[in-house]
Amino acid sequence: MESHRRTANDVSATNRNLAGFTDPVSRLNGHRPNAMDSTSFHAASQRILDTINTVIDGKSDAAKLALTVLLAQGHLLLEDVPGVGKTLLAKTLARTIDCTVNRIQFTPDLLPSDVTGVSIYNQSSRLFEFRPGAVFANIVIGDEINRASAKTQSALLECMEEHQVTVDGKSYRLDEPFMVVATQNPIEMEGTYPLPEAQRDRFMARISMGYPDKDSEIEMLETHQATSPLAKVSAVVSTADVAAMIAMVQQVYVSQAVKEYTVSVGRATRESPLLRLGASPRSMLQLLRAAKATAALDGRDFVLPDDVVDVAEAVLAHRIILDRKAAGAGETPHSVLRGILSRLPVTHRPADAGNKASAATGRNTRVAGLSRNH
Repeated sequence: MESHRRTANDVSATNRNLAGFTDPVSRLNGHRPNAMDSTSFHAASQRILDTINTVIDGKSDAAKLALTVLLAQGHLLLEDVPGVGKTLLAKTLARTIDCTVNRIQFTPDLLPSDVTGVSIYNQSSRLFEFRPGAVFANIVIGDEINRASAKTQSALLECMEEHQVTVDGKSYRLDEPFMVVATQNPIEMEGTYPLPEAQRDRFMARISMGYPDKDSEIEMLETHQATSPLAKVSAVVSTADVAAMIAMVQQVYVSQAVKEYTVSVGRATRESPLLRLGASPRSMLQLLRAAKATAALDGRDFVLPDDVVDVAEAVLAHRIILDRKAAGAGETPHSVLRGILSRLPVTHRPADAGNKASAATGRNTRVAGLSRNH
Protein backbone atom coordinates (compact mmCIF):
# COMPACT_ATOMS: atom_id res chain seq x y z
CA MET A 1 0.00 0.00 0.00
CA GLU A 2 1.19 3.49 -0.76
CA SER A 3 0.15 6.82 0.70
CA HIS A 4 0.71 10.21 -0.97
CA ARG A 5 0.63 13.74 0.49
CA ARG A 6 -1.60 14.16 3.55
CA THR A 7 -1.93 10.87 5.43
CA ALA A 8 -5.33 9.24 5.41
CA ASN A 9 -4.68 7.18 8.56
CA ASP A 10 -5.52 9.81 11.13
CA VAL A 11 -7.54 8.17 13.90
CA SER A 12 -8.83 11.41 15.37
CA ALA A 13 -10.03 12.58 11.96
CA THR A 14 -11.77 9.27 11.47
CA ASN A 15 -13.58 9.55 14.77
CA ARG A 16 -14.80 12.99 13.73
CA ASN A 17 -16.23 11.37 10.61
CA LEU A 18 -18.54 9.16 12.66
CA ALA A 19 -22.02 10.20 11.48
CA GLY A 20 -25.09 9.09 9.58
CA PHE A 21 -25.29 9.05 5.81
CA THR A 22 -25.74 12.46 4.22
CA ASP A 23 -25.13 14.03 0.88
CA PRO A 24 -21.37 13.53 0.30
CA VAL A 25 -20.65 17.02 -0.98
CA SER A 26 -22.42 18.69 1.95
CA ARG A 27 -19.84 17.43 4.44
CA LEU A 28 -16.65 19.05 3.18
CA ASN A 29 -15.16 20.83 6.22
CA GLY A 30 -18.58 20.71 7.87
CA HIS A 31 -20.46 22.79 5.33
CA ARG A 32 -21.87 22.57 1.84
CA PRO A 33 -19.51 24.12 -0.71
CA ASN A 34 -20.75 26.76 -3.09
CA ALA A 35 -21.00 25.73 -6.72
CA MET A 36 -18.08 26.90 -8.85
CA ASP A 37 -18.87 29.42 -11.57
CA SER A 38 -18.64 28.26 -15.18
CA THR A 39 -15.44 30.17 -15.99
CA SER A 40 -13.55 28.76 -13.02
CA PHE A 41 -15.00 25.30 -13.70
CA HIS A 42 -13.72 25.32 -17.27
CA ALA A 43 -10.29 26.54 -16.20
CA ALA A 44 -9.96 23.95 -13.43
CA SER A 45 -11.13 21.04 -15.58
CA GLN A 46 -8.78 22.08 -18.38
CA ARG A 47 -5.83 22.17 -15.96
CA ILE A 48 -6.63 18.63 -14.83
CA LEU A 49 -7.01 17.30 -18.38
CA ASP A 50 -3.88 19.05 -19.62
CA THR A 51 -1.87 17.56 -16.78
CA ILE A 52 -3.16 14.05 -17.44
CA ASN A 53 -2.50 14.36 -21.16
CA THR A 54 1.13 15.28 -20.52
CA VAL A 55 1.57 11.89 -18.83
CA ILE A 56 -0.79 9.63 -20.79
CA ASP A 57 -0.05 10.00 -24.49
CA GLY A 58 -2.92 9.73 -26.98
CA LYS A 59 -5.66 8.93 -24.45
CA SER A 60 -7.53 12.22 -24.11
CA ASP A 61 -10.92 10.48 -24.26
CA ALA A 62 -10.00 8.18 -21.36
CA ALA A 63 -8.73 11.17 -19.37
CA LYS A 64 -11.98 13.08 -19.92
CA LEU A 65 -14.09 10.08 -18.93
CA ALA A 66 -12.05 9.58 -15.76
CA LEU A 67 -12.64 13.23 -14.82
CA THR A 68 -16.32 12.84 -15.71
CA VAL A 69 -16.65 9.98 -13.22
CA LEU A 70 -14.91 11.98 -10.50
CA LEU A 71 -17.22 14.97 -10.97
CA ALA A 72 -20.28 12.69 -11.11
CA GLN A 73 -19.31 11.19 -7.72
CA GLY A 74 -18.85 7.74 -9.18
CA HIS A 75 -16.18 5.04 -9.18
CA LEU A 76 -14.04 3.98 -12.12
CA LEU A 77 -12.98 0.53 -13.33
CA LEU A 78 -9.97 0.43 -15.67
CA GLU A 79 -9.86 -2.89 -17.50
CA ASP A 80 -7.29 -3.78 -20.15
CA VAL A 81 -4.17 -5.77 -20.92
CA PRO A 82 -0.96 -5.10 -18.97
CA GLY A 83 1.24 -2.16 -19.84
CA VAL A 84 -1.24 0.24 -21.46
CA GLY A 85 -1.27 2.77 -18.60
CA LYS A 86 -4.21 1.78 -16.37
CA THR A 87 -2.45 2.40 -13.07
CA LEU A 88 -0.60 5.40 -14.50
CA LEU A 89 -3.92 7.06 -15.43
CA ALA A 90 -5.29 6.43 -11.93
CA LYS A 91 -2.16 7.81 -10.26
CA THR A 92 -2.05 10.87 -12.51
CA LEU A 93 -5.68 11.75 -11.84
CA ALA A 94 -5.06 11.41 -8.12
CA ARG A 95 -1.96 13.59 -8.16
CA THR A 96 -3.68 16.45 -9.98
CA ILE A 97 -5.77 16.99 -6.84
CA ASP A 98 -4.40 18.16 -3.49
CA CYS A 99 -6.10 15.43 -1.50
CA THR A 100 -5.41 12.19 0.38
CA VAL A 101 -4.55 9.26 -1.88
CA ASN A 102 -3.99 5.62 -0.94
CA ARG A 103 -3.02 2.76 -3.22
CA ILE A 104 -3.92 -0.85 -2.45
CA GLN A 105 -2.19 -3.70 -4.26
CA PHE A 106 -4.82 -6.43 -4.23
CA THR A 107 -3.37 -9.91 -3.67
CA PRO A 108 -4.97 -13.26 -2.67
CA ASP A 109 -3.76 -12.87 0.94
CA LEU A 110 -5.16 -9.34 1.39
CA LEU A 111 -7.67 -9.26 4.26
CA PRO A 112 -10.85 -7.16 4.49
CA SER A 113 -9.42 -5.43 7.58
CA ASP A 114 -6.45 -4.28 5.48
CA VAL A 115 -8.95 -2.34 3.39
CA THR A 116 -11.46 -1.07 5.95
CA GLY A 117 -9.45 -0.99 9.18
CA VAL A 118 -9.47 -2.91 12.46
CA SER A 119 -10.10 -2.31 16.16
CA ILE A 120 -6.97 -2.86 18.28
CA TYR A 121 -6.94 -3.23 22.06
CA ASN A 122 -4.94 -0.53 23.83
CA GLN A 123 -3.51 -1.98 27.03
CA SER A 124 -2.76 1.40 28.60
CA SER A 125 -6.31 2.74 28.15
CA ARG A 126 -7.96 -0.70 28.25
CA LEU A 127 -10.08 0.32 25.31
CA PHE A 128 -10.38 -0.80 21.71
CA GLU A 129 -9.15 1.85 19.27
CA PHE A 130 -10.06 1.90 15.60
CA ARG A 131 -7.14 1.97 13.18
CA PRO A 132 -8.37 3.13 9.76
CA GLY A 133 -7.54 1.05 6.71
CA ALA A 134 -6.36 2.16 3.30
CA VAL A 135 -9.87 3.03 2.14
CA PHE A 136 -9.82 6.18 4.28
CA ALA A 137 -8.69 8.59 1.58
CA ASN A 138 -10.25 10.89 -0.99
CA ILE A 139 -9.03 8.74 -3.87
CA VAL A 140 -8.36 5.02 -3.41
CA ILE A 141 -6.45 3.23 -6.17
CA GLY A 142 -7.15 -0.50 -6.18
CA ASP A 143 -4.55 -2.20 -8.37
CA GLU A 144 -5.57 -5.57 -9.87
CA ILE A 145 -8.75 -5.73 -7.83
CA ASN A 146 -9.66 -9.17 -9.20
CA ARG A 147 -6.57 -10.69 -7.55
CA ALA A 148 -8.16 -10.45 -4.09
CA SER A 149 -10.62 -12.94 -2.66
CA ALA A 150 -14.34 -12.38 -2.91
CA LYS A 151 -14.49 -11.61 0.81
CA THR A 152 -11.95 -8.82 0.47
CA GLN A 153 -13.64 -7.46 -2.64
CA SER A 154 -16.95 -7.32 -0.78
CA ALA A 155 -15.35 -5.09 1.87
CA LEU A 156 -15.50 -2.31 -0.72
CA LEU A 157 -19.26 -2.57 -1.32
CA GLU A 158 -20.37 -0.44 1.64
CA CYS A 159 -17.52 2.00 1.07
CA MET A 160 -18.43 2.57 -2.57
CA GLU A 161 -22.19 2.77 -2.12
CA GLU A 162 -22.61 4.58 1.21
CA HIS A 163 -19.21 6.29 1.65
CA GLN A 164 -18.79 4.78 5.08
CA VAL A 165 -17.16 1.82 6.85
CA THR A 166 -18.79 -0.26 9.57
CA VAL A 167 -16.44 -2.07 11.97
CA ASP A 168 -17.55 -3.72 15.23
CA GLY A 169 -20.99 -2.15 14.93
CA LYS A 170 -19.70 1.41 14.50
CA SER A 171 -19.95 3.37 11.25
CA TYR A 172 -17.14 5.70 10.20
CA ARG A 173 -17.66 8.28 7.48
CA LEU A 174 -15.12 8.43 4.65
CA ASP A 175 -13.53 11.68 3.55
CA GLU A 176 -15.26 13.61 0.77
CA PRO A 177 -14.99 13.71 -2.13
CA PHE A 178 -14.43 9.95 -2.31
CA MET A 179 -13.60 7.88 -5.39
CA VAL A 180 -12.36 4.34 -5.99
CA VAL A 181 -10.28 3.80 -9.13
CA ALA A 182 -9.74 0.07 -9.66
CA THR A 183 -7.74 -1.74 -12.32
CA GLN A 184 -7.98 -5.31 -13.51
CA ASN A 185 -6.39 -7.48 -16.17
CA PRO A 186 -8.89 -9.48 -18.30
CA ILE A 187 -6.20 -11.69 -19.87
CA GLU A 188 -4.32 -13.47 -17.10
CA MET A 189 -7.21 -15.15 -15.29
CA GLU A 190 -5.19 -17.73 -13.30
CA GLY A 191 -5.59 -17.11 -9.58
CA THR A 192 -8.17 -14.36 -10.03
CA TYR A 193 -11.62 -13.85 -8.59
CA PRO A 194 -13.86 -12.19 -11.20
CA LEU A 195 -15.88 -9.29 -9.85
CA PRO A 196 -19.49 -10.30 -9.13
CA GLU A 197 -22.30 -8.45 -10.86
CA ALA A 198 -23.21 -6.65 -7.62
CA GLN A 199 -19.76 -5.10 -7.33
CA ARG A 200 -19.41 -4.29 -11.03
CA ASP A 201 -22.70 -2.40 -10.69
CA ARG A 202 -21.05 -0.14 -8.06
CA PHE A 203 -18.62 1.20 -10.66
CA MET A 204 -20.10 4.09 -12.60
CA ALA A 205 -17.99 3.47 -15.69
CA ARG A 206 -15.50 1.01 -17.14
CA ILE A 207 -12.69 2.17 -19.42
CA SER A 208 -10.58 0.02 -21.73
CA MET A 209 -7.44 2.01 -22.46
CA GLY A 210 -6.41 0.26 -25.67
CA TYR A 211 -3.04 0.56 -27.37
CA PRO A 212 -1.77 4.03 -28.32
CA ASP A 213 -1.38 5.00 -31.94
CA LYS A 214 2.03 5.03 -33.63
CA ASP A 215 2.79 8.71 -33.07
CA SER A 216 1.80 8.56 -29.40
CA GLU A 217 3.94 5.48 -28.87
CA ILE A 218 6.95 7.18 -30.46
CA GLU A 219 6.33 10.23 -28.27
CA MET A 220 6.25 7.95 -25.23
CA LEU A 221 9.64 6.43 -26.16
CA GLU A 222 11.14 9.90 -26.43
CA THR A 223 9.77 11.35 -23.19
CA HIS A 224 9.44 8.40 -20.78
CA GLN A 225 12.94 6.89 -20.98
CA ALA A 226 14.97 8.81 -18.41
CA THR A 227 12.30 9.56 -15.80
CA SER A 228 8.62 8.94 -15.36
CA PRO A 229 6.53 12.00 -16.27
CA LEU A 230 4.45 11.22 -13.19
CA ALA A 231 7.31 12.51 -11.04
CA LYS A 232 6.76 16.01 -12.41
CA VAL A 233 3.00 16.05 -11.75
CA SER A 234 1.79 18.32 -8.97
CA ALA A 235 -1.67 19.24 -7.76
CA VAL A 236 -3.48 21.76 -9.95
CA VAL A 237 -6.72 21.93 -7.94
CA SER A 238 -7.56 21.58 -4.26
CA THR A 239 -10.03 19.29 -2.58
CA ALA A 240 -12.33 22.28 -2.04
CA ASP A 241 -12.14 23.08 -5.75
CA VAL A 242 -13.24 19.55 -6.64
CA ALA A 243 -16.12 19.77 -4.17
CA ALA A 244 -17.21 23.07 -5.74
CA MET A 245 -16.98 21.51 -9.21
CA ILE A 246 -19.13 18.60 -8.06
CA ALA A 247 -21.65 21.05 -6.62
CA MET A 248 -21.84 22.78 -10.01
CA VAL A 249 -22.41 19.47 -11.80
CA GLN A 250 -25.30 18.75 -9.44
CA GLN A 251 -26.98 21.99 -10.58
CA VAL A 252 -26.91 21.04 -14.27
CA TYR A 253 -30.50 20.99 -15.52
CA VAL A 254 -32.10 17.78 -16.83
CA SER A 255 -35.38 18.09 -18.74
CA GLN A 256 -38.23 15.60 -18.71
CA ALA A 257 -37.42 14.66 -22.31
CA VAL A 258 -33.87 13.64 -21.37
CA LYS A 259 -35.14 11.64 -18.40
CA GLU A 260 -37.55 9.81 -20.68
CA TYR A 261 -34.79 9.14 -23.19
CA THR A 262 -32.52 7.77 -20.44
CA VAL A 263 -35.24 5.45 -19.16
CA SER A 264 -35.95 4.32 -22.74
CA VAL A 265 -32.32 3.26 -23.12
CA GLY A 266 -32.44 1.26 -19.89
CA ARG A 267 -35.75 -0.43 -20.69
CA ALA A 268 -34.51 -1.30 -24.19
CA THR A 269 -31.62 -3.26 -22.66
CA ARG A 270 -34.03 -5.23 -20.46
CA GLU A 271 -36.28 -6.04 -23.40
CA SER A 272 -33.49 -6.96 -25.83
CA PRO A 273 -33.49 -10.66 -26.84
CA LEU A 274 -29.69 -10.44 -27.11
CA LEU A 275 -29.26 -9.79 -23.38
CA ARG A 276 -29.76 -12.10 -20.42
CA LEU A 277 -29.44 -9.20 -17.96
CA GLY A 278 -30.26 -5.59 -18.78
CA ALA A 279 -29.31 -2.33 -17.10
CA SER A 280 -30.41 -1.87 -13.48
CA PRO A 281 -32.34 1.14 -12.16
CA ARG A 282 -29.16 2.19 -10.32
CA SER A 283 -27.35 2.31 -13.64
CA MET A 284 -29.94 4.80 -14.92
CA LEU A 285 -29.09 7.13 -12.04
CA GLN A 286 -25.39 6.69 -12.76
CA LEU A 287 -25.95 7.28 -16.48
CA LEU A 288 -27.75 10.56 -15.86
CA ARG A 289 -25.15 11.76 -13.37
CA ALA A 290 -22.38 11.02 -15.86
CA ALA A 291 -24.35 12.86 -18.57
CA LYS A 292 -24.62 15.92 -16.30
CA ALA A 293 -20.86 15.91 -15.74
CA THR A 294 -20.31 15.55 -19.50
CA ALA A 295 -22.54 18.55 -20.17
CA ALA A 296 -20.65 20.64 -17.61
CA LEU A 297 -17.28 19.70 -19.12
CA ASP A 298 -18.62 20.71 -22.53
CA GLY A 299 -19.55 24.14 -21.16
CA ARG A 300 -23.32 23.69 -20.82
CA ASP A 301 -25.62 23.98 -17.82
CA PHE A 302 -28.22 21.63 -19.29
CA VAL A 303 -28.09 18.04 -20.53
CA LEU A 304 -28.67 16.97 -24.13
CA PRO A 305 -29.64 13.45 -25.20
CA ASP A 306 -26.27 13.37 -26.95
CA ASP A 307 -24.60 13.59 -23.52
CA VAL A 308 -26.43 10.40 -22.50
CA VAL A 309 -25.31 8.70 -25.71
CA ASP A 310 -21.68 9.79 -25.21
CA VAL A 311 -21.35 7.98 -21.87
CA ALA A 312 -23.85 5.14 -22.39
CA GLU A 313 -21.33 2.48 -23.43
CA ALA A 314 -18.86 3.28 -20.65
CA VAL A 315 -21.61 3.30 -18.01
CA LEU A 316 -23.74 0.36 -19.18
CA ALA A 317 -21.50 -2.14 -21.02
CA HIS A 318 -20.07 -3.74 -17.86
CA ARG A 319 -23.52 -4.04 -16.25
CA ILE A 320 -25.29 -6.08 -18.93
CA ILE A 321 -24.87 -9.81 -19.69
CA LEU A 322 -25.17 -11.27 -23.16
CA ASP A 323 -27.43 -14.17 -24.02
CA ARG A 324 -25.40 -17.30 -24.86
CA LYS A 325 -26.65 -17.39 -28.44
CA ALA A 326 -25.79 -13.72 -28.94
CA ALA A 327 -22.30 -14.27 -27.52
CA GLY A 328 -21.83 -17.26 -29.80
CA ALA A 329 -22.89 -15.16 -32.76
CA GLY A 330 -20.10 -12.66 -32.06
CA GLU A 331 -22.12 -9.96 -30.32
CA THR A 332 -20.54 -7.90 -27.54
CA PRO A 333 -22.13 -5.65 -24.90
CA HIS A 334 -20.81 -2.65 -26.81
CA SER A 335 -22.29 -3.78 -30.14
CA VAL A 336 -25.67 -4.46 -28.53
CA LEU A 337 -25.70 -1.01 -26.91
CA ARG A 338 -24.76 0.65 -30.17
CA GLY A 339 -27.67 -1.09 -31.86
CA ILE A 340 -30.07 0.04 -29.13
CA LEU A 341 -28.84 3.64 -29.28
CA SER A 342 -29.17 3.68 -33.06
CA ARG A 343 -32.82 2.69 -32.74
CA LEU A 344 -33.52 5.47 -30.25
CA PRO A 345 -32.51 8.57 -32.24
CA VAL A 346 -33.06 12.15 -31.18
CA THR A 347 -34.27 14.89 -33.49
CA HIS A 348 -32.80 18.37 -33.46
CA ARG A 349 -35.06 21.40 -33.55
CA PRO A 350 -33.87 25.01 -33.62
CA ALA A 351 -32.91 26.22 -30.16
CA ASP A 352 -33.14 29.80 -29.05
CA ALA A 353 -31.63 31.71 -26.17
CA GLY A 354 -34.95 31.72 -24.35
CA ASN A 355 -35.12 27.94 -24.35
CA LYS A 356 -31.57 27.69 -23.05
CA ALA A 357 -32.15 30.18 -20.29
CA SER A 358 -35.35 28.51 -19.16
CA ALA A 359 -33.68 25.11 -19.33
CA ALA A 360 -30.90 26.34 -17.08
CA THR A 361 -33.41 27.46 -14.47
CA GLY A 362 -35.60 24.38 -14.81
CA ARG A 363 -38.72 26.16 -16.02
CA ASN A 364 -38.92 24.40 -19.39
CA THR A 365 -39.68 20.75 -20.00
CA ARG A 366 -37.70 20.69 -23.23
CA VAL A 367 -33.92 20.40 -23.52
CA ALA A 368 -32.92 23.56 -25.32
CA GLY A 369 -34.88 22.49 -28.37
CA LEU A 370 -33.90 18.80 -28.30
CA SER A 371 -36.37 15.98 -27.68
CA ARG A 372 -36.58 12.26 -28.29
CA ASN A 373 -38.11 10.92 -31.48
CA HIS A 374 -40.61 8.21 -30.54
